[in-house]
Amino acid sequence: MDFEKANRELKFKLCVSGAAEASHCGVEAFEKAKELGRQIAKQNGILVSGATTGFPYWSAMGAKEAGGISLGFSPASSLWEHTEVYRLPTDYMDMIIYTGFGYSGRNLLLTRSADAVFVGCGRIGTINEFTVAYEDGKPIGVLEGEWDTDEVIKNIMDKSHRVNNKVIFDSDPARLVSKIIAMALEERKKHYHVYKNADGVGGSVGNRIL
Repeated sequence: MDFEKANRELKFKLCVSGAAEASHCGVEAFEKAKELGRQIAKQNGILVSGATTGFPYWSAMGAKEAGGISLGFSPASSLWEHTEVYRLPTDYMDMIIYTGFGYSGRNLLLTRSADAVFVGCGRIGTINEFTVAYEDGKPIGVLEGEWDTDEVIKNIMDKSHRVNNKVIFDSDPARLVSKIIAMALEERKKHYHVYKNADGVGGSVGNRIL
């Protein structure tokens, strides 16, 4: 497989994690979320979210307004359950994958499907997604703001007894997206060459280039 060709053709899947109920996040949260989504689209990424309300919803709005692609992972097992039981929106989604695994199961699939994860203002579900991505060694961009989620994450990292140099903190969405995409590209290159050296053929495992 030609890595350079595949790398040009495959967009990065960039997960946005944040609070579905964001009243505690402050007045700048939605505009920051929207700008994060815009920057993901402008910098040629695909936005991946939990197909929910609040911070992820506004990031999906920003991505679509910038002409990007928005993919959602729902905790529900069908469109009916998504809208009628979970009361979740379908706006600003190009595609929704109905996992049927509830919130915690959805969170695992959501972060595992992404090349990198962005964390905005959040609650316990956001922290769950962060810790899964942290454990998996994903590149993680933590968006700083007037909320306290970034400080909670710093405290978790400080007390985790596990060094992780793939977490970047920044208050500027454009700069944060640029840094995380650069890190994700390095991860893609590294994993490609690991697999290539392992099989001596071409750096793919199943349908994965990473």
